[in-house]
Amino acid sequence: MKKTISTIISIIITAILIGIIIFVYKRFYFNDFTKAQDKSNVTSFYRDSKEKTNEYSSYCIDSKDYNDAIFLKEIAVEKDTPYKVTCMVKTENVESTIPETSGACISLVDSADQSTTLQGTNDWQKITLLFDSKNQEKVRIGFRLGGYNGYSKGKVWFSDIHVEKGKKDDSKEWNVVCFFINNVDFNIKGTRHEYSLTQEDKDLLEANLNRFDNTCEIFSNNEMVVNHEIIEIDEPLTNFSYDDENYYYVAPEDVRPLIDKYVQEKEYDHIFIGIRMGNTSSEIPVKDWIGLGSMRYESIGFSNIRMPNNLKNSTMYKYDIKNDTFPEEVFVHEFLHSLERNAKERGYTIPALHDNEKFGYENVSKKGLKNWYIDYMQCNIDSNQGKVGIDKFIYTTKPVHLSDFSNATEIEFETNPKNVIDAITQVFKNLKNILIKSKDENTEFYDYNTSVTTD
Repeated sequence: MKKTISTIISIIITAILIGIIIFVYKRFYFNDFTKAQDKSNVTSFYRDSKEKTNEYSSYCIDSKDYNDAIFLKEIAVEKDTPYKVTCMVKTENVESTIPETSGACISLVDSADQSTTLQGTNDWQKITLLFDSKNQEKVRIGFRLGGYNGYSKGKVWFSDIHVEKGKKDDSKEWNVVCFFINNVDFNIKGTRHEYSLTQEDKDLLEANLNRFDNTCEIFSNNEMVVNHEIIEIDEPLTNFSYDDENYYYVAPEDVRPLIDKYVQEKEYDHIFIGIRMGNTSSEIPVKDWIGLGSMRYESIGFSNIRMPNNLKNSTMYKYDIKNDTFPEEVFVHEFLHSLERNAKERGYTIPALHDNEKFGYENVSKKGLKNWYIDYMQCNIDSNQGKVGIDKFIYTTKPVHLSDFSNATEIEFETNPKNVIDAITQVFKNLKNILIKSKDENTEFYDYNTSVTTD
């Protein structure tokens, strides 16, 4: 009798322990994800068996105050290869300090690459992050409430996570778009600034875009082919960004509401914004720039092209055999900033685009820095290391697009246990992952700000 009672007690204790383990697994086992937060004691991380889109519990981040919190996992990748990360996301009362760059999103940790950010309360929807592995062999993929530039609070659930490897489009054809922002209506400290592109503005921009296409092909020694498209936006632009180096300019998040539907419909490899920010009587303050580059709209190069305030007294953008035979120079220059950035991110050592004088190239009357750009694009600049410049590999290295995944390969990423025994084994094996890490253990986020380069 005593043996029977002892057996029953053992069974009950075992059942209770298994129940506890299963409960812990369902709520606190994170399948080898690391949890990180910028501010300690602000955010809770757990698995939610009620809010989910498949058989597995979702991953929940609940921030009571503004924070940058993330589930992340490191995976091995192949160099110079496109990848796609997708998941289902649900949000509740998400608020962000900078909504354009923080919120509920998928993020590539240690970079500015991240998906569209969600704010407020949203039912389940699919979000996607496309990225290029560049010269990396490992990357850290994160599911985030926050962002590379800003903090967020609220609650978010991530479910049904997938990672796919695509195939690089190694053609030399580049699809470029220039959005003509026909109208600006911007308020600075109570002063209203309203400007519109004139027909002469648009004619000059179009003429120089035509020249830009041909120039890129010639300067690259036929290693790239550029085709441009022009889209006119009549809805006024009402937001601008500001920094001490450039004063006001158009950042990707400023113009996103106006152009995003066009960007999502077609696969562009570079984006120009043609805009007027002043006239002879007033202007939105800028600091000595006509073009700004080295920005990104998601993974797409993004540049500003600003029309002079007094076009009548300016030779800018006007072809004239006596004064300017290279009026498309600003388009070439800002486009090259994106190629320069791509090359450096892939481990190439190339001269900075603004270092022409260090290599003996001067700004020449009528044709500006034409000789510098030709040698820069043909990797023909003399240096102590031999000939330097843009490697022709960069001309076939374009932004990642959905078409790169027509024959994608699924990458094992979310390793959910197959049964209770597997779950118990993994819980004990990864016991350290069921505890929220202290501040000292938290992953430190790399403070990355998208650079803006002055022409």
